Amino acid sequence: MEKQSLTSEDISKIVDGLGPIDWVQLDLLAKMPLKKRLLPGLNAQEFSMSALRGTFRRKFPDLSMPEINMKVLAYLTPIRMEIK
Repeated sequence: MEKQSLTSEDISKIVDGLGPIDWVQLDLLAKMPLKKRLLPGLNAQEFSMSALRGTFRRKFPDLSMPEINMKVLAYLTPIRMEIK
């Protein structure tokens, strides 16, 4: 399946659903060092991976931790291979 580019209408629908832009927040974020801007996102990613790991541990109690980690990575990392 080929990826399609978003049209300006598609983007408008997405942005409209997010609510108004908080310009003060954007200005504060723009003035922060890159490391401080990235940390909240990285923390959220770590939390979600940990929650998924716990879910898989309950669902697959016989798997080792490396096997659980591979399931987490497989779930979060879509791999697309083309057959030629």
